[in-house]
Amino acid sequence: MNKVFLIGRLTKDPELRYTGNNTPVASFTVAINRTFANQQGEREADFIPVVVWRKQAENVKNYLHQGSQIAIDGRIQTRSYDGNDGQRRYVTEVVADNVQFLDSRNANVSTNPNPNMTNTNEPTPYDFTSETETKTTDIKNDPFADFGSSIEISDDDLPF
Repeated sequence: MNKVFLIGRLTKDPELRYTGNNTPVASFTVAINRTFANQQGEREADFIPVVVWRKQAENVKNYLHQGSQIAIDGRIQTRSYDGNDGQRRYVTEVVADNVQFLDSRNANVSTNPNPNMTNTNEPTPYDFTSETETKTTDIKNDPFADFGSSIEISDDDLPF
């Protein structure tokens, strides 16, 4: 079985091309954080080339940009071609069957309102500085604060 699931961020805007019979094909690279740190304590990333075809290719080009977070399911494909210098080149890439946009529509618009302008103060999607998330509970904004310490639910109320 050849099945791949990836979640990551685009390293640059997708490139859209058309084949000889006018079939759209988009290509892009996804940066994916590794789950562990290297010996220096830094988190590294893998950069995975992805290809998507037909209507999804057009959607990717129209709605995604550098830094967009996506989920992909597809398969790994290896192909080869002869380069301009006559050398045989081998390429391993993910051919996406399905691409899910994980950013909200507003996040896509506000993150990059003008795709031709680059803000150099913002980190790139593959700038993995060690930020730690702290999860806190704000009692003032807790919608269940007035319900007491526990909520009684019978098994008959559950849909599963």
